[in-house]
Amino acid sequence: MTWLESGFKQMFGMSWMQLKAKVRYRILILTLLPILLTLVSLVFITIYWNISYTGQQLFMKVKADLAVAQNTLTSLQGKQADQLQSVVSSWDFQNHFQRIGEEQQIQLMDACLQKQQRELGLDFLRLVSVSDAQADPNLRLMLPKTHHQQAYSGLVVMSDQALGRLSDHLADQAIIPIKPTSRAKAPTATELTRGLVSRSLLPVADSEGNVFWYLDGGILLNRNTTIVDEIRDLVYDDGTLPERSIGAVTIFLGNVRIATNVPLNFYPREGQTRGRALGSLVSEDVDQKVLTAGQTWVDRAFVVDDWFVSAYAPLSDVRGHRVGMIYTGFSESPFVHNYLLNIIELGTILMLVLLVSGLLVYRGAYSLLQPIERIHHVVKGVQSGRNIRIGPLGLERDNELAHLAAQFDLMLDQLQARNREIQAAAEQLEMKVEQRTFSLQEKTLELERNVKLLNETRHQLVTNEKLTALGELTAGIAHEINNPTAVILGNMELIRYELGDQADGVEEEIDLIIQQVGRISTIIRSLLQYSRPGEFNAPLEMHQVTPIIEETMVLVRHSISQQEVILIKELQAHCLVEINRPQLLQVLINLVINATHAMQGKGRIWIRSYDWYAPGESAAAGDQALGVRIEVEDEGCGISETGLNRIFDPFYTTRKDGTGLGLSLSYGIIKRLGGIIEVSSTLGQGTKFTIGLYHHAREADDSNPYDGLHFQSN
Repeated sequence: MTWLESGFKQMFGMSWMQLKAKVRYRILILTLLPILLTLVSLVFITIYWNISYTGQQLFMKVKADLAVAQNTLTSLQGKQADQLQSVVSSWDFQNHFQRIGEEQQIQLMDACLQKQQRELGLDFLRLVSVSDAQADPNLRLMLPKTHHQQAYSGLVVMSDQALGRLSDHLADQAIIPIKPTSRAKAPTATELTRGLVSRSLLPVADSEGNVFWYLDGGILLNRNTTIVDEIRDLVYDDGTLPERSIGAVTIFLGNVRIATNVPLNFYPREGQTRGRALGSLVSEDVDQKVLTAGQTWVDRAFVVDDWFVSAYAPLSDVRGHRVGMIYTGFSESPFVHNYLLNIIELGTILMLVLLVSGLLVYRGAYSLLQPIERIHHVVKGVQSGRNIRIGPLGLERDNELAHLAAQFDLMLDQLQARNREIQAAAEQLEMKVEQRTFSLQEKTLELERNVKLLNETRHQLVTNEKLTALGELTAGIAHEINNPTAVILGNMELIRYELGDQADGVEEEIDLIIQQVGRISTIIRSLLQYSRPGEFNAPLEMHQVTPIIEETMVLVRHSISQQEVILIKELQAHCLVEINRPQLLQVLINLVINATHAMQGKGRIWIRSYDWYAPGESAAAGDQALGVRIEVEDEGCGISETGLNRIFDPFYTTRKDGTGLGLSLSYGIIKRLGGIIEVSSTLGQGTKFTIGLYHHAREADDSNPYDGLHFQSN
């Protein structure tokens, strides 16, 4: 062994031949490691420089932009005050103001102010008296801050009612739908109805120097794109930002964007947007720092759907309360893109150097790497499912790669045998699982059918028991109550006759007793009709439903004549249906009266009728109609989901004076005709009953208690 080989063995712990047999790409790694470390170091140095220096410059810029935006908003309020001063100083205003006591002059003054409002670009401009100003909670706070000849301007948050009193369109302009926004708090409402107003108040003195009037004017900032666009054009002019960068300005009311040019769903490659992000929310961390803590935010922030270099500052109203924020910022991605582009360019150059060096080293180590490549290809082939082996590598018997290849081939043979055993066992297990699963599914379906049948049977038994008990009860009621009520009614008529003219003093009491006796008779008839429907079946005849609906509206108009109910009819049905006219009248009258009660005697009721066709058919195609559908829709309080499942149960009612039999009788009548009743209701919006009547009456299915009944709750 030479001294060179001894030194190599002392340095690496093995001979050159041993190192050659064990190492795969160590030569490549050792050669390329300095270049790789240099690449990583340069990349990190570049990132650190960009973040520490360029990032600070960006934050300084956005902070200055915020200051410009705040000053612009302040100057807007000063401009408003100057505008009011110019209005008061105008000859036209003074000419009408001196004769303000005359009724005609008030109209001329209003016309003058409307003209000035349009010319000055204000959303409202009006003249208010001192008493009206003191009665307004917002103006009352501004009064002490005004001087004899000077106006005071400030921000005011106004409700939709207050905006509506200023101008009809301001309340609509203030409404902004609130959009759930990423990284923001969950919204507590679906829309914003309040408005943020830049308002100015100027005292107007008469010829003697007394102030009895104030000139009130301002601008609603909700949906006001002019202000934010002017500020954006001022601070983010062309050439101030990189290409594809977005500069934006936003005014917030609370945490909601009410005036902004932040784009919604911006696509930098196409340079297109889908409108402004009105109604979106500020991120939660900004909300906590700016709105809650009252501090200024200068940092990167997530704005709607992208990261922006951002600056936020709180806005205060005339009370000194924080009511919103003003924002300036620009998108971060173009700057990051430039950072990454520089890093990629630097890395590409270094990678090319690394690649050239690697190719030179690889050519020198090819004889060492060739057996390893053979093993590598075999491993890849086995992973892809090929049944191949390494085989002889043409190396010496004591070579470690040769031993590794032999052991790897042996391991593959053993693994293949084990896989065959596992596959056979898995197939048997899968077959048993499928058999057990199929059996379990059959038993589950059978159990579901039995449970459904049991529930239907139980409901039918309960209904039958109710009808049986009700039949016995009504028989006794008819015997015990009808005769006394007839006696009471007859005696009351006799009393009225005997008293003669003296009955006028108790006429109201006599009419009340007769009315209540009639109500008792009506309840008894309803009980008898529900408990013994077979006795009340009437012959069926072909009828047009339009005359019946017209008669219904005539009958119910008398009952609701003292109520503010509007009946709207949309009658388009032409098909004949087989029905009993009085019974259908009873059903329709009951539905209309119930709708009136649901609206507390105030609102609109729609009664519609149209021909009923099977799905995919129509009158235009010449198809035969199945029958007629009738809808009774109201805009009342609606029905809850729990109540919707019980409204057709006997004796269920939500009214103190109701019997709970009206809808039960209506359902029984429609069911005996083989028709259907559909109910859809939304709480707080209204309810719609839909009746479907076939051209020829069909026999109802008594085995199903809910045959022909459909519910839908929103």
